Parts: sequence; structure tokens; C-alpha cells
Amino acid sequence: MNELDVDSRKQAAAAGSALRSRRRLQEEARRLRRRGGGEAEAAREDAPRLRRERLLEGEYGRRGLRRRGQPRVVVIGAGLAGLAATRALLEQGFTDVTVLEASSHIGGRVQSVRLGHATFELGATWIHGSHGNPIYHLAEANGLLEETTDGERSVGRISLYSKNGVACYLTNRGRRIPKDVVEEFSDLYNEVYNLTQEFFRHGKPVNAESQNSVGVFTREKVRNRIRDDPDDTEATKRLKLAMIQQYLKVESCESSSHSIDEVSLSAFGEWTEIPGAHHIIPSGFMRVVELLAEGIPPHVIQLGKPVRCIHWDQASARPRGPEIEPCGEGDHNHDTGEGGQSGESPQQGRRDEDEQWPVVVECEDCEVIPADHVIVTVSLGVLKRQYTSFFRPCLPAEKVAAIHRLGIGTTDKIFLEFEEPFWGPECNSLQFVWEDEADSCTLTYPPELWYRKICGFDVLYPPERYGHVLSGWICGEEALVMERCDDEAVAEICTEMLRQFTGNPNIPKPRRILRSAWGSNPYFRGSYSYTQVGSSGADVEKLAKPLPYTESSKTAPMQVLFSGEATHRKYYSTTHGALLSGQREAARLIEMYRDLFQQGP
Repeated sequence: MNELDVDSRKQAAAAGSALRSRRRLQEEARRLRRRGGGEAEAAREDAPRLRRERLLEGEYGRRGLRRRGQPRVVVIGAGLAGLAATRALLEQGFTDVTVLEASSHIGGRVQSVRLGHATFELGATWIHGSHGNPIYHLAEANGLLEETTDGERSVGRISLYSKNGVACYLTNRGRRIPKDVVEEFSDLYNEVYNLTQEFFRHGKPVNAESQNSVGVFTREKVRNRIRDDPDDTEATKRLKLAMIQQYLKVESCESSSHSIDEVSLSAFGEWTEIPGAHHIIPSGFMRVVELLAEGIPPHVIQLGKPVRCIHWDQASARPRGPEIEPCGEGDHNHDTGEGGQSGESPQQGRRDEDEQWPVVVECEDCEVIPADHVIVTVSLGVLKRQYTSFFRPCLPAEKVAAIHRLGIGTTDKIFLEFEEPFWGPECNSLQFVWEDEADSCTLTYPPELWYRKICGFDVLYPPERYGHVLSGWICGEEALVMERCDDEAVAEICTEMLRQFTGNPNIPKPRRILRSAWGSNPYFRGSYSYTQVGSSGADVEKLAKPLPYTESSKTAPMQVLFSGEATHRKYYSTTHGALLSGQREAARLIEMYRDLFQQGP
């Protein structure tokens, strides 16, 4: 028998073994799904143990063909970070890339909803800054900002949909606060707000009275200046004192914290604003997501594919043993279409018998996917909830500590559509000031009073595009209570608030309500991150640091990489921070394999 016959038999045997392993795992998954009653429950409880044993024993067998010399990368999450990383890798010649997205759609925390002829943003809304912002340049280059009106371009701090008109500050007694009082208070507040930036930027020490809290510092500074003002009447002072809480609710929503009291004063100034105007995309922020995805072949992204666990550092933990073969069909890594290397023999595309995959991704549907590198883009909220079960072995202590110290909260929107506007044409927002909160030192409310956390409603502009729609803002634990209410209850409560604060009992109920629910969504567990009291930018760096930490010739480097808005030290909480973090992690791998791709096929 010649050498060619021997090779052919070896290839046939390997292929047969892989096929039998795949069929055995598929049959086991089908059998578990068919089971019912107590037997099924027992099987589900025992399944994690069986899977882990088989991972360690190598029962699943070899995966089969593999591109010669090509690293396999699995990206977890198809939000802006995941898509940016994937696109960067593909553009640099990586061909063995898979994206696993838990939900039924791409985009992550970008969620544009089309109702009638208008697009409403349940998630990301603004492009924050334009000078050097990759999101802005992508949108501008593709004509997404051509219909953006002047009113939808805002310079400076943004909390409104339009800079046109004036904000109407209303009290729970149905009174409108005079414009001059609002302007005086706003100037005072902004002056103190600017002081909060100096602690980080100029290294100013934080005194004990502030408790290193943005909210505590701001509340006390503004409160003392109001009380010391000799020109205001007592009634005006009480109104301004009550306005403090309303402004701090807005800050809480913008930081996506339960309360701005929980945001670190010493780290607050490290967040960096990109210069230039903020922009709204009339056709929807989802268009940016679609542009990023255009360069990614459809078979690369698997939707409805939640991950159960990432088993990393496998090679150093197990010196020998077979690779792990996933069940399921449609493996794009073996395509031999245009651009593929169909001329490779099976032996050229396989690893050596003693070589190990350093990482194995275990999916909720029982599929296991071996990889050289995994880029994790899940939210900080998911990491907080699942880090103990999501990684095997456990994460290093310093990364766990960073996950605990950094903060993420929920900011939700409540869209109310009315047949006709009950607000004047000059009004761009309705801001709610509770007069009985003049002396309050907390932004936490009992569950039955969750609606007190709604800081106000912005008027969506222009009405020719959106109709007559208000967008309400609520954050923190109170947002989670709102998420548990049904649409009818939320619409009723919001209508009663609008009647109370405007003093108009005839305001009708909205014809339609649309709202977000980021806190209760199991794939996000929050809106975006912030530096919590006790944390700093150093924790962001620790969160972003690839695993394993140790540098050893026996340990495969950069097995697990981390991206997402929470991993960007200067631009956390933003879409451009998410995109840049994905590109950052892709750049690590591109640099690592630079020599491989320079050599060519």
C-alpha cells in the first residue's frame, strides 16, 4: 500500500469519527428536548456536569478541516463593538471569524423602531461630537445626516431633542417657574457642574464632606449658594432648592446611574467629550449598525445564539486530548467559495494531534465551539450578573474587583404620542419640579412612587417627522419598577402627571405608548456604564485587559479579550467608545498575527 492510500484512509477515518461525534451530540440534544416532567428536569440539572466532563475528557472528537495557519476568533455580541472588531479582522485577512449574538437581531443597545413614517430610538440616540468621532464620519460619509435639521444639531451638553424653543419648568402645583428664575438657577448649576470636572483634571483633593460623590458635592454647593444669596426672596429660594433635585435626576439619567450620588467625583472628569455638535440620525441610528455589518458576510453572524460559558486556558490545563467538535450545521469556516482555499488537503487544515484549542465557547443550545481567541463584548450588566458562571476557570481577582466597582444602571425612555399637541410651539420640553423636594437629600423613592423619578418629557422635533410625541426619561431602580408595569398603567400615570404639572385637567391619554426596558433585558441588564464611587479609570483598564495575564511560552496569549463601551477609559457610555473598543481588540490580534498575514498564502 502506497503513502497516498495511507493518507486517504487516515482522512476518511478522521472524517468518519467527526461525523459520528456530531451525530451523537445532536441526538443527545434532541433526546433531552423530547423529555418531559421530572426526567427532563433531572437531565437539565445534570447537563452542565456532563458537558464539563466531556469537555475535559475530549469525548466530542476533532472538529475537522481548518484554514492553514488561520487563527479562529469567536466574537460574542453583535453590537457596535462586536461588529467593529469583526469587520476590522475580516478586512485584515482573518477568514475564520464567527459572531455569536444572543438576541434575534444585531445592534446591541442600538434599537431603532419604525412607527408610521417616523423612527424612534429606544437606545442610542445621539452622535456625541463630530471632530474625530468615527460614528459621525461614518454617518456623514454615507449621507445619514443630510436630513438632520439645525435644531437637531446641538453644541454643548445635550439633554434635549431640539435646541429650538425653551424648556418649561413646571411644579407639581401646576405652576410654571418664571424664565428668569430658571436662567439664574441654570447658570449657578452649570458653574458648580464645571467644578466637578476639576478634581480629576487638575488633581484636586476630594474632601470628606462630599463623600467623593458628584451628587453630594453638587447638591451641597448649589444649596449653600442659593441660601447665601441676599437678593432672592424665600419663595424664590425654595423654588431653586427644589430645582436641584430635578437637575440631579437629569444628571442621573445621563450617567445611567440609579442616582448621581453614586457617581465618583474624583473620576468624573476623566470622561472626555469629543468637540463639535451632537447629531441625531433621522433615518435611525440602526443605519450606522447596518453600515458596519455591510462588510461582514451573513454566514459569519449567528443570531439567537446565547453563550453559557467560556472555557479558557484549556491548553495549559490539559496537556493532551482531542479538540472539541460542535454540533450543528452551516460551519462557514469550511466554505470553499470565492476567496476560499479549496485546494488545501484535510491534513493541511488540521492541527497536530497533540495541539490544543486554548478556548472553548459553550453555547446554551449545547453547541461547543473551539477557538484561539474570543472577544467578549457583553455589557457590564451581564458581567456583573453572570461572571461567576460565564468563565471557567474563574476570572482573576483584580478583574472581578473591577466589575464590582464600576457601575451600570438603567435609563429608559417613554414615548407618548398624542392626537394634537397640548404644549405651545415654543416649548421644547416639560420639566417636572416637585416643590416638596426642596430639602430632599435622596433620589431614591419607594416602588409605589416610581413616577417621581421621571425628570420630564422632551418634545420630539420636527413634528412634521415625528408627529406630536413626547419622550420621557426615567432611570435607576424606579425605571425597573416602570418596566414591570404594563403599557396601560404607565400611560395612565404619565397622563396624570402631565395634567398635574401643566394644571390642565383636560389633557387626553396618549394614542400610543412606546418604551424601553434595558434593565430587565437579560442580554443587557442596564443601559451603559459609569465610574461609581470607589472606582476609577484604572478599573476600566483592568476590565479591558486580555486574559491570561501571565506571559509564558506554555500559555497561549490573548485567549479572551474584552471590548464594549464599559472598557473604554475616556469614552465609556458612548457609541463611539463601543466602536473604538472593538477596533482596539481587533488591533491586538492583527498585530499578533502581522507576520502571518504579511507572508501571504
